[in-house]
Amino acid sequence: MKIVLRQDVPKLGEAGTIQTVADGYARNYLIPQGMAVLATVGEIKTAEHNLKVRERKVARQEEALQSHADKIEGTRLEFTALAGDQGRLFGSITSNDIAEQLKEKTGEDVDRRKIQLTDPLRTVGEHEVEIHIVGRLRPKVLVVIEAEGSSESDDSTTEDVAETSAEPEVAGDEAATE
Repeated sequence: MKIVLRQDVPKLGEAGTIQTVADGYARNYLIPQGMAVLATVGEIKTAEHNLKVRERKVARQEEALQSHADKIEGTRLEFTALAGDQGRLFGSITSNDIAEQLKEKTGEDVDRRKIQLTDPLRTVGEHEVEIHIVGRLRPKVLVVIEAEGSSESDDSTTEDVAETSAEPEVAGDEAATE
């Protein structure tokens, strides 16, 4: 069945696109939820017209934001965070952290929702992150995460663990002798 999407549907398409889906999916879910309408001749014409209008709007926005994207492209952002022995962070670097540091470095305000992270960054090293500004404008930044002086704290925690593990053994030895 052909339908015209009224809103973005994950794994199906964007609002205004014409899609072919199973009859039951359209009748039982998409149409009753208001996500789509049946693709009649009038709806198809309207969808095509709206698509052309949207393409022109995106083209104008791309022109206006090109300099914004050029300032962001290739920026190197450096973070330091506590990390374990295998380079895994105790916390994470999120899109909000990246947006804040990007604003400090470039002076360009970036919405954190436009930073394309599937998951927060949780490992030490270099990560390439894409920022979806509008349309085909997708500058990339390099996020470098370094471990914060964790070698000193690791030594002290292993000593503490050795001291605490020695105490129960003594108590266990005394209990065994009694």
